[in-house]
Amino acid sequence: MKTLKIFAFACATALTLSSCSNSDNDINLDTKILFTSNNSDGNVNMYNVTDINAVAKSTLTTATVKADGIYYDGDQDLVVQASRSTFGLEGYTGINVSSTSANVNIGITGSLDMKSPRELAVNGDFYVVADNADADGDDTTKDGKLFIYSKNGTSFTLRNIITTDIKLWGITFIGNDLYAIVDTTNELAVYTNFLNNTSTTTISATKTIAVEGIVRTHGLTYDGMTDTMILTDIGAASNGQDDGGFQVIENFTSKFNATQNNATLALSQQTRVSGASTLLGNPVDVAYDGDTKTVFIAEAGNGGGRILAYNNIGNGGNLTPIYNTDLAAASAVFFHKE
Repeated sequence: MKTLKIFAFACATALTLSSCSNSDNDINLDTKILFTSNNSDGNVNMYNVTDINAVAKSTLTTATVKADGIYYDGDQDLVVQASRSTFGLEGYTGINVSSTSANVNIGITGSLDMKSPRELAVNGDFYVVADNADADGDDTTKDGKLFIYSKNGTSFTLRNIITTDIKLWGITFIGNDLYAIVDTTNELAVYTNFLNNTSTTTISATKTIAVEGIVRTHGLTYDGMTDTMILTDIGAASNGQDDGGFQVIENFTSKFNATQNNATLALSQQTRVSGASTLLGNPVDVAYDGDTKTVFIAEAGNGGGRILAYNNIGNGGNLTPIYNTDLAAASAVFFHKE
């Protein structure tokens, strides 16, 4: 998942530069922060990736023990993650991109409704959480739940619950449409005008396509500035070390629209990164910096857990990460720029 706050700078002499000088020759640079959650200690780690060759980390120590989906609202200085120990949303206030390591308390909270929260997708004041727990008590059926919360002041209020006929993990909004990976498959589903479903009910996806080349997808992210969708592939569930990958789909909108319901998007229309050098075994979530075409991965399996980054993807293949740091049981990533 990704959000951008874009500042326009008028730089008549800097057509190819990423920064501008003022009259005092000071440099104004975008600040880029990667927020992460994990299922090891539940803390939020903030990686300043403005310079990928000199990454600095700060840690927000929380009371939660395990967490998954994560989101940052720069306008409100708010970090939100889905706790897998309390089974509710937790919001930490007063967090800005310059924050240093600190103990943080929950500033926004709500009811504890979920059983197995995973990815978090945000549209305005609505926070949607994918829960991959069995929804009907029958392990043989494919189902999941989407919990829809509204944020009001210091509270997350449960508006309604949508039961799906697919297994869930990663979700993201594109406009008002909610895209969801179909867990245990290589499929991608969309629910158009998702938030118009205001009652607690069961719905089916508007459209589902298969993505050639993927064994089992988990994480996804979309960058609207470049119309790029990225899906992760965890490979076989039994191998968490070296059979993972991710696939980049440029010009996503036209390619998705041109693929019929229940049809397959060909691998020839994508770029795949995988192989032993990638250190991808169980890539559970992904974020993307469209400016530099850098892919960030929450890798839960290889080496016990890592945060990885890749650029210069080109034709894909067995790439070595440009950034690699340990994070035990890494579960989610969120990229923010301002």
